[in-house]
Amino acid sequence: MLLKEIESFLEEDVGHEDYEEIVPYTTCKAEITVKEEGILAGLDEAKQIFDYLSVQYSTEFEDGARINSGDTILTVMGAGAKILKAERLVLNFLGQMSGVATVTNKFVTEARKVNEHIKVAGTRKTTPGFRKYEKKAIAIGGGDPHRFGLYEAVIIKDNHIKLMGLESAIKEAKEKASFTKKIEVEVESKADALRAAVLGVDIIMLDNMPVAEVKECVRLLKERGLRDGLILEASGGINMGNIKEFASTGVDVVSIGMITHAAKWLGFSLNVVE
Repeated sequence: MLLKEIESFLEEDVGHEDYEEIVPYTTCKAEITVKEEGILAGLDEAKQIFDYLSVQYSTEFEDGARINSGDTILTVMGAGAKILKAERLVLNFLGQMSGVATVTNKFVTEARKVNEHIKVAGTRKTTPGFRKYEKKAIAIGGGDPHRFGLYEAVIIKDNHIKLMGLESAIKEAKEKASFTKKIEVEVESKADALRAAVLGVDIIMLDNMPVAEVKECVRLLKERGLRDGLILEASGGINMGNIKEFASTGVDVVSIGMITHAAKWLGFSLNVVE
């Protein structure tokens, strides 16, 4: 975490009404405990915030650990004013990042029951200003963060195709994008999937297709000798109830927006004990 980020997050929460002016500077000890089972994420960020405020800490955990209700995640020691100043910010990081890591891990576990090589990826449906932490939490949970932003790959989506046409959009991408960038095309039909494969894209996203149609796309691409070297991604409408079905279709990746935009936070609390 950058120093300016820590200071910005603290300014957002504390503002000009600094706790250090109204809370006793007495040294105290506090514990951060978790209220439910999950995958821990955000611990490194919590440590950095406490380091910035000169609060000492100890822990037996690390990011990625499986945690259970009642576990003491961090024990902190320092000025009460400093600990309370950090409290909400630290708990927010732990809660949100652990929530994302936990739901990601659940999807990965289910998907790999039927396809041990499949990747469970996130999307760009993230909280503005907090993307890098949500993407990190996806990775901690065993998922793939997908591209961080528009600049990391070229994805030709439905609106690009409406404006330019499929062939023209792919042609422009191939001419103008660096050789280091993959070109991905989002398609909604078997015909467009085959056209995109013939035109030599790197990744085809099968968007909002039912399981049966995804399977048929995979079969047709194999049948026509277009499957090798092509990354196939299924996206849209994937949830815990159907993740195994999508994972068994033969695609390489399933991308799921809800692992960030709808992840339930894990509950953490900080309590002064001395």
